[in-house]
Amino acid sequence: MPTPNPVDFDRVAVTGVSRHFGRRRALSRVTFDCAAGQIVGLLGPNGAGKSTLLSVLATLAAPSAGSVRYGETTAGEAGNALRAHIGFLSHDLQLYPELSARENLEFFAGLHGLDDPRRAAADGLVRAGLDDRADDVVEGFSRGMRQRLALERALLHDPRLALFDEPFTGLDEASCGRLVDRLRGLRAGRRIVVLATHDLDVVDGLLDRALLLRGGRLQPLAGEGTLRERYRAAVAAGGAR
Repeated sequence: MPTPNPVDFDRVAVTGVSRHFGRRRALSRVTFDCAAGQIVGLLGPNGAGKSTLLSVLATLAAPSAGSVRYGETTAGEAGNALRAHIGFLSHDLQLYPELSARENLEFFAGLHGLDDPRRAAADGLVRAGLDDRADDVVEGFSRGMRQRLALERALLHDPRLALFDEPFTGLDEASCGRLVDRLRGLRAGRRIVVLATHDLDVVDGLLDRALLLRGGRLQPLAGEGTLRERYRAAVAAGGAR
């Protein structure tokens, strides 16, 4: 049986968060909040600080200044108990290529202390559309297949906060559609979703809020038009200053 976990939350508040790597400032006084039942998009060019911010939210990197509160607690106060409520899909898909798809999911289900790792893995394979490749080693999978498997790896334990770094990478049109449906399901289940993406056309109409990061700072993303049009206008306005 999994150990009872007293930590839970329905809101994440980021207040004045900065993150430095030596003399380089990856994030500078970032402030925003997100709540259960919301999908928040992090937009911005490469090197803007999106991946760093996700790592901070995932408790994998500590802020150099500022704070992140998960409900009434912080990562420092809650420790590992908090991480049981966070799922993270990063650029590193965290899969074992020498294991089969089934073995990967069963392994991670066991790490999370789930009651029935075999059942959790089987359900994840169905959601990933990989149940027919369950016993094939991951080393032979395409990037898109690995991406779909890693997504389910990140969600096996039904986390309260789901973090995705470029989740549409390598996915074909049908897989993108399934992922959009999966994200909508997370929102309907009152999960907090934060994703970094360059796929603006795919997420237009999906996001409840879009945040633009440039040079580690949040920049307004307002106006009318499509998400791509608003993004381009904001980037152009920022470059003009």
